[in-house]
Amino acid sequence: MSIKRIDGKLFADMVIQGANNLTKNVKFVDSLNVFPVPDGDTGTNMNLSITSGSKEVKEKPNSHVGKVGQSFAKGLLMGARGNSGVILSQLFRGFSKSIEAKETISTADFALALEAGVETAYKAVMKPIEGTILTVARETAKKAVVIAKTQEEFIPFLEETIVEANASLNRTPDLLPVLKQVGVVDSGGQGLVLVYEGFLASLKGEEISLEGAEATLSLEELVEAEHRNVQSMLNTEDIVYGYCTEFMVRFEKEKLKKHPFDIDTFRKELSAWGDSLLVVADDEIVKVHIHAEYPGEVFNLGQRFGSFLKLKAENMREQHTNLLHEEVTNNTPSKNESVQSIEKQEFGIVTVAMGSGIKALFESIGASVVIEGGQTMNPSTEDIVKAIEQCNAENVIVLPNNGNIVMAAEQAASVAECNVAVVTSKTVPQGMTALLSFNPTATLDENKVGMQDALKTVKTGQITYAVRDTEIDGVEITKNHFMGILESKIVTTDASQLEAAKKLLQDMVDEDSEILTILYGQDVSDEEIAKLVEFAEESFDHLEIEVHNGNQPLYSYIFSIE
Repeated sequence: MSIKRIDGKLFADMVIQGANNLTKNVKFVDSLNVFPVPDGDTGTNMNLSITSGSKEVKEKPNSHVGKVGQSFAKGLLMGARGNSGVILSQLFRGFSKSIEAKETISTADFALALEAGVETAYKAVMKPIEGTILTVARETAKKAVVIAKTQEEFIPFLEETIVEANASLNRTPDLLPVLKQVGVVDSGGQGLVLVYEGFLASLKGEEISLEGAEATLSLEELVEAEHRNVQSMLNTEDIVYGYCTEFMVRFEKEKLKKHPFDIDTFRKELSAWGDSLLVVADDEIVKVHIHAEYPGEVFNLGQRFGSFLKLKAENMREQHTNLLHEEVTNNTPSKNESVQSIEKQEFGIVTVAMGSGIKALFESIGASVVIEGGQTMNPSTEDIVKAIEQCNAENVIVLPNNGNIVMAAEQAASVAECNVAVVTSKTVPQGMTALLSFNPTATLDENKVGMQDALKTVKTGQITYAVRDTEIDGVEITKNHFMGILESKIVTTDASQLEAAKKLLQDMVDEDSEILTILYGQDVSDEEIAKLVEFAEESFDHLEIEVHNGNQPLYSYIFSIE
């Protein structure tokens, strides 16, 4: 089969088959995570991210390859989860930007787009580490450029490119010693190679079936946004701006000559006509949501820049009357159900937590919105953006509480409509310490500095079980035994969960330690936690000890030392 140019339809199928190939191999990629913990989730994160991109491509078919690339990049951006998912989204953001003006692409175009993706991804990572997905992407792109100089046929071009991708992947243990120590290749790099191999399968006319693959929850099912009914707190006559107004405009060059588009200026103009304003734009379209009293005036402002793709104006007073009637006849709100104030708050705090007890603890010390997630379920960029919006605040602080969520949080901050600061908490204890350091009288920037500094004052320990036999940093680990992790390093292991916890505490506590907080998980019995507390009280009589039922999965204990 001779293929020298790729159009939008063919590229869309490549994206779909690339996503399918990753979906089929999720467990394999997850198994390559260096730590033998039960929550290795690189494959899961990459899969959920690319599935979001694939879904966007399916919903917006186009024969123009640049347009399909834009759809793919947008879907990836909002669906990106974990560091691996965010890096994947950046790789294809740069790729898509490179081809955005092209109706079809050649092998040379494809190779240059791979290089553009690498450049974008490296810029997005503060401290790039070689021996990871970044290395595989960079070395593959470099080789692709060389191959494309003499190979115009796409199938042999991609075959040769994938040979280099696998060679680069197999070299990752030589660049990252911990990979060699454990005996695995980089999991993110493996995920990327699987995507490329799916691209090739598409060009060869091979369909990668998902039959027999483990079912994956949709993004909506996995992290469903909690909708809270604020309507019952309002009187219908109190609604100032009566129409929920939305529109989407495709830019037109002739109109832009008369009315150049600037998103900040446009947002300021719209704000005079209503509230609940959201404006999102790229090089092609602008999308607006606003509660306005005169939708026609708002539509006129938008139409200056191009032609409408979508229009909507719903009468909220009428809707409110109907909702109040349904509230009376059908619903009795739970006494625990909080209701968001219509008036914007000055500050909101978004944090991430896994386990009902930890979630409740964060709420009790001031979190506005707690995203249910963490290990095994990293929230996406879109999930974090929704949580930021739910705060209904001028300034929002995000506490990721997991190193694998930081990049998604920073990406969410860059697209959110309010002022957002990300405090890079990488553990639950760090998140709690930072939250307790929040000062409502300080500015957003001052709080970010103060809360970031507070992270240095806490040590984190965790107990979980090993999913395979291995050896890391001189510690021999046996499958199903329990491991003690101090910060990010495995320091102890034992066949007994209780004994592993005792050993870890002995490694963590020193003469400067003052407060020990124990969060125990789903797998800890009342008898066992009582024994551990007794041990801590007898061994560390200088410590103040707090104990909470975190009800978290996978990690039987999370320790905080201050």
